[in-house]
Amino acid sequence: MVVPAAPLRGLLLLGSLLIGGGSTAMTFYDYYAPGGQVSTGLVGEGDTFKLNGKEILIVSGAAHYFRIHPDYWRDTLKKLRAAGLNAVETYVAWNLHEPRQGVFDYGQLDEDMSPFLDLVSYIRMAQEEDLFVILRPGPYICSEWDFGGLPSWLLRDPTMHVRTYYEGFRNAAAKFLNDLFPRVVDLQFTRGGPIIAVQIENEYGSFGYQDNPRDKMYLRFLEENFKANGMGESLFFTSDSTTIHQDLGATKGVLQMSNFKTDGDKELSLLKKIQPNRPLMVAEYWTGWFDHWLSGVHTGFPASKFEANLKQILSFNASVNMYMFIGGTNFGFMAGANTMDVFPHYAPDVSSYDYDAPLSEAGDYTEKYFLAKDTIASFNPLAGVVSNPEPPPQRTKKAYGQVNVTGVMDFESIIKAVGVSVLLTDGPVNMEALDINDNNGQSYGYIVYRTSVPLQSDSVLKIRGHVRDAAQVMVDGTMATKPLTNVLHVNNFGWWEGRDKELKLQGEGKVAELTIMVENLGRVNFGHPHKYVQKKGLWEGPVLIDGEEILEWRATPLEFKKKFINGLRDWKNFESPLPTPALYRAVLEIEGKPQDTFLDMRTWGKGVAFVNGFNLGRYWHKGPTKTLYLPAPLLKSGANDIIIFEQNAAVSEVVFSDVPILQ
Repeated sequence: MVVPAAPLRGLLLLGSLLIGGGSTAMTFYDYYAPGGQVSTGLVGEGDTFKLNGKEILIVSGAAHYFRIHPDYWRDTLKKLRAAGLNAVETYVAWNLHEPRQGVFDYGQLDEDMSPFLDLVSYIRMAQEEDLFVILRPGPYICSEWDFGGLPSWLLRDPTMHVRTYYEGFRNAAAKFLNDLFPRVVDLQFTRGGPIIAVQIENEYGSFGYQDNPRDKMYLRFLEENFKANGMGESLFFTSDSTTIHQDLGATKGVLQMSNFKTDGDKELSLLKKIQPNRPLMVAEYWTGWFDHWLSGVHTGFPASKFEANLKQILSFNASVNMYMFIGGTNFGFMAGANTMDVFPHYAPDVSSYDYDAPLSEAGDYTEKYFLAKDTIASFNPLAGVVSNPEPPPQRTKKAYGQVNVTGVMDFESIIKAVGVSVLLTDGPVNMEALDINDNNGQSYGYIVYRTSVPLQSDSVLKIRGHVRDAAQVMVDGTMATKPLTNVLHVNNFGWWEGRDKELKLQGEGKVAELTIMVENLGRVNFGHPHKYVQKKGLWEGPVLIDGEEILEWRATPLEFKKKFINGLRDWKNFESPLPTPALYRAVLEIEGKPQDTFLDMRTWGKGVAFVNGFNLGRYWHKGPTKTLYLPAPLLKSGANDIIIFEQNAAVSEVVFSDVPILQ
């Protein structure tokens, strides 16, 4: 079948004019779809991939649209193309696109992340910049993203088994995919678009224990859904760490790809043994790594090793997707977490997803970028046929100095402003179980449990089970817990590692108001099913005072959505930091066009920062990350509201930097 792709022909003309600064140099689309004529898509048979009948070495980079401000999408894609890449890979974040069950958002809603979600525009933009697209729609994506991209409302099903053939999950996933695919089906290469390959699930070999077979019925269900929605015109693939999981996450007939950072010779040799008559591709060549709170170090990958391993991959005649080419940012509460077999067992991810990638979190060129560019050029089979554009200029960064905190809102005023109080009569429940957000529960942020109880001078509060994930206690507005000062303290009262822990409370022999604020630090995004429970708050066991279970509570969700932040009015003049969690306000005045900057949070304690209502992410002075990236498009000329929810130790000013502090 030959498809004369009219939109593609227009893009080819545009690309020919753009590549080489106005010259008529050939683009990738000129070469692989001359005249816009397409007869076949990407085929993975034999030793080499073929696209429209021509051999292709796929050199791709991961750039997730939801981690990059949309005003910077084109700049980012231009940088990928200028490095010699011919493709961009992106996940699709289900939890962002279906924030409430049956409510889908691809940029049209007024959700906090809506501006980041125009997936169709992102894919089309990639084609305009002469890049093919590798789409990884999930429904699970891992990606150091909360719950691996799964929406938290799934947890309202008490018998939910995610990533399985379980009917409740299967039906929910099908509804998401049935809404997603009609939006992108005509963007496949065979129909004149850029999508050449689509992944079925993600690293499924890592899901389950070694003696627990993976749910192949679930993988077949996904493959059938993809085909029924017309996506079978693209090449299907799965990916796993080959030497660890071999073909455990694969499904019959679907191309397997490999994920790794080092030992590419071992990984690719085994992959070739498993698939002797199919071409090799690395779905994730890990260019760096991510960071966890309290780890004490910024994890990276030396540029020399990055270069050597990339050369090794290409020497195998293997195609490659560099994960990540640009990490971007886990804005808001979107950072995920990992489990570990050793203390402290749970490891929440930082807000920055810099990843030590070829492009920094803020899109800056690094040594790895130019090493990648040179390496790709040395292996380029189309050298002299397809030309690369020049890299775009680096975006400038600005240190805006410091601005004074002028306003403060105490904890009681925050609770009053929320205006939502859910009565619980059978003990505390997890945040996802609250009957709010059109019965979808609370997804992110903090949950505040309150009750009135008589307290003696030697009363003891006991929380059975674990706290998910960190709790602060107040009695009549006075703090009863202290900030964490050492990672070992996560085994103490109020932290995820502590179990059945107790806290002494100071009472006066009368009824007091007891407040327990619990923070959701991020749901686990990788690993074995149900190894770390994903529900957040207090729910594993009863909460007792002096041995007596307290059943009646009032629960208040602190979701800190943009509308709430921008609607705050009850500000008091700031005189000094408060001893309990509070909101602090400062104003940054900007003359002229705003520029990228970073919030330097080294002198603050722990909390979340908002700029003009947008949640930049969590900060924690324990690090390793000490700054929050602030893209210029989130700022405006004139007055900019800087609001900080500080849980422990506020200071009197907000400092801006022109460089990130990642350790």
